[in-house]
Amino acid sequence: MEQQAAEERIPTEFRYWHNIRSVRAQLLRRGIHALFGADPELPDAKVRAYAHAYYDADPVAEALARDVHLPRGQAEGRKLLDRALARGVDAIPDPPPSLRRLFAEIEVRPPWLDERLVELGARVFRRYGTHLYSFAGAITLEGYRESSVARPLALTGAYTGSSANRRFLETAAFWVDVSEPGALGPGQRGRETALHVRMMHVFVRQRLLAHPRWDLAAWGVPISQADAMLTLMGGSIAPGHGLKLLGYRTSREEIAALMHFWRYVGHLMGVQPRWFPETVDEGVGLLFTAMVKGAGRSGDDGVHLARSYLASYAPPASEPWSSAWRKHLEYRLQLGYVSFFLSPPTYARYGLPRPGLWRFHPLAQAPFVYARETIRRRNRHLDDWLDTQARSETRQWVAARLGARRAEYRAVDPCAREPEAQAHRTASPPPPSPSARRNGPHGAAFG
Repeated sequence: MEQQAAEERIPTEFRYWHNIRSVRAQLLRRGIHALFGADPELPDAKVRAYAHAYYDADPVAEALARDVHLPRGQAEGRKLLDRALARGVDAIPDPPPSLRRLFAEIEVRPPWLDERLVELGARVFRRYGTHLYSFAGAITLEGYRESSVARPLALTGAYTGSSANRRFLETAAFWVDVSEPGALGPGQRGRETALHVRMMHVFVRQRLLAHPRWDLAAWGVPISQADAMLTLMGGSIAPGHGLKLLGYRTSREEIAALMHFWRYVGHLMGVQPRWFPETVDEGVGLLFTAMVKGAGRSGDDGVHLARSYLASYAPPASEPWSSAWRKHLEYRLQLGYVSFFLSPPTYARYGLPRPGLWRFHPLAQAPFVYARETIRRRNRHLDDWLDTQARSETRQWVAARLGARRAEYRAVDPCAREPEAQAHRTASPPPPSPSARRNGPHGAAFG
């Protein structure tokens, strides 16, 4: 009975059943029903499976970190992983069982996999070009209201201050890598990138669970399977519907393909939750559940993250005007996207600058994007050409901003505020919950 109770644990900040009958939740439910023609309220069993996933982890990757990375060091562990990715596990002399287990997991096709849908979903994702980056950056700020999303970033310093822009660019580089044609196959860069990010998250989880400010009872394990699943919806359901406001004509079948593509990317990264939405309607339902369940208690951390993200687009005071004007323009454009896609209450809560007329520039693009989309849908040759252009544009956009250093996907070391944490630590690190132990030594998945 004790084991069963541990597996059914739900974070105290998961407020779905308290919030679902509120006026706000019911208005949101009716609005989504009117827009999409389906009731977004999920069956209670699926909501509970989602809630329990806040205590689920990635045991396979964590076992590899425990066996290889921790005793040998992260650099040596990464080299071993890179050799296995390049040559195969059998080329490694006496490979650890945990390495074999990891590669058995990623090399065996899951029974639900449809490679045609994966490639279609990747192509749809590429179609959005750099519009996707602005959209994703804006909607991510909505998630900063929740502690389970904001605290890992705040405590590691990953998206604050001068690191905010660098980390976002690494995320964009990750999107480019995994969405290239055939990128997720054996020996391909997309698969390599997915594994590097997966291992990076292992060390972030370990440090955060040992951090005295991490509230396991309230938030679940850091970078949990539940938040990971929302990230996959943020790459599929959210842009599939949200970017229609910019003129994109993504069909329901294409949104389903986006979900399938991101489900496979997630699978490679250890995101294998108890329940995953099988249909577009269930995906919308999961996003509705996430919007309703929130406690909105991230406080100053959420505010600081949101402001840091937007400020990262502004040029430093020392930059000469000859180059600063481009950064000023980019900042204003991003301010417009954030004000356009972020809900007004959240925008006001963060105290972000007033956008003025820049608020309307996303909408002003819609007729041109819609016209291009209409022609593309009728001409396969144009569609192929636009796909090539979008791939080139996104690669150049990321490369121009990252500079000579390519994305590294390494955990921040040490955690932000760690000296303060050490000074105030009076006891040993809190142990993982029984449910987190069931899923690995330290918990969680894809952030």
